[in-house]
Amino acid sequence: MRYPLVYEVNIRCWLQEMSVRQSRPVTLGEIPNGEFVRWLELGITHVWLMGTWPTGPRSRAVALEDPNLRAAAAALLPDAKDSDLTGSPFAVAEYRVPRAWGGQAGLKAFRHKLHAHGLRLLLDFVGNHLGLDHPWVTARPELFVPGVPESPAGFALDLPEGQRWLAHGKDPNFLAWSDTAQLDYRRPETHTAMRELFQRIVPLCDGVRCDMAMLLLNDVFARTWESASSAGSATDREFWADLIATTKRAAPEFLFFAEAYWDLEARLQALGFDYTYDKRLYDYLIARNPADVPRHLLGLTPQFLASSAHFLENHDEPRIATLLSKPERRVAVLLTLGLPGLRLLHEGQLTGARLRVPVQMGRRPGEPVDEEIAAHYTTLLQTLKSTAVGQGSGTILAPRSAWPGNESWHNLAAVQWQSEAEAFDLVVVNLAPERSQAYVRLAIDGLPQHNWRMKDLLGVEEYLRYGDDLQNQGLYLDVVEHGAQLFHLEPVS
Repeated sequence: MRYPLVYEVNIRCWLQEMSVRQSRPVTLGEIPNGEFVRWLELGITHVWLMGTWPTGPRSRAVALEDPNLRAAAAALLPDAKDSDLTGSPFAVAEYRVPRAWGGQAGLKAFRHKLHAHGLRLLLDFVGNHLGLDHPWVTARPELFVPGVPESPAGFALDLPEGQRWLAHGKDPNFLAWSDTAQLDYRRPETHTAMRELFQRIVPLCDGVRCDMAMLLLNDVFARTWESASSAGSATDREFWADLIATTKRAAPEFLFFAEAYWDLEARLQALGFDYTYDKRLYDYLIARNPADVPRHLLGLTPQFLASSAHFLENHDEPRIATLLSKPERRVAVLLTLGLPGLRLLHEGQLTGARLRVPVQMGRRPGEPVDEEIAAHYTTLLQTLKSTAVGQGSGTILAPRSAWPGNESWHNLAAVQWQSEAEAFDLVVVNLAPERSQAYVRLAIDGLPQHNWRMKDLLGVEEYLRYGDDLQNQGLYLDVVEHGAQLFHLEPVS
């Protein structure tokens, strides 16, 4: 099995920067061939164009009126202008590519070039809500949750039949998103309308990243909106189960990738999602409590782990270069890339970017490339391409104490990868700022039949290990502080 390696690109900022470099507007259909070649060389399998759908003027006005956003834009861009605030890409006005970015034809040409290089395209699907400018807001207001008159959590519509209030979309733990209108998933009509809308997206891409997917679960939705009325009959159908099943019947390889939190990931996987966020791993890595990471990984079922998405950055999180030191990042990068499941890389992560840019901005400041970080990512990604990592069968190994009283084994995580019968690769990381030792028992048949050459593909270490010892004692690991190693083991006799 080959697990996806996804590269998230902010389409709005990316096209703006490319247009500046070429001194003319550049559309999706005009992306230079070198971009695709570079992605392929790094082992990228999918490009996620974040922000492909337009934000309408009413939703954009919300961003322009937000003093915090204006302050953030001014801090990032001393010459910030109103045009730099394009509005949230998650307040979708319509699921069509703007003409300025190449329109539907430009997206089709971009996807064709991706396919020519063996790459695939992911786009956004924002199921929970629509932007204030979406045609349904006025044409089909019955599909939305009713709002409370004069409440800041809603907005008024002046319709021919009179004024009507609708609710803004929300996460129950935060203030409402005032640039959106909340769809009412208690109504079967909303399910039907959104399934029909989604089927118009499927021919445009090879998969979708589904924003805040857990908000659509029936019980979550019911709790979030229990105080809001809903006209008509209710449905007990789970929206995601029906949508995914319908889509997969026609396009079995179509990829569903969920943004998910609150320990609801397993439920979304059971409803058909191929991959869901593993935010807990990210949190444990950032918290710098070494033992939590291997404990978390060993506590997951193999199926859950293989259906998880691992990351150190995305558009919602601070830049990893501002959170972890370079040695800590090397460990975290190898681990997140070395696990079964979807691996997510964020534009700028590979060059050491440090500035987090709000998604409402369509222009961002230039940042110097950290040549050391860039070289490390290039070497690591190109090395991984030559191994079984992400392309074979991956197994989390359980470290154990190397000798009585040595508790440093808690700091180590190890992942074994195999795609050939008599060779395998081993990802080993030490998450602590101290040297750590452990034994791990390899999940390989026939270990005693050979002696094994063990070479670190990211360093200079090379060892000979005896098959009988590996079978009886396990593999001994002695890893320097914040050590990150990628071993290839093959039989020598």
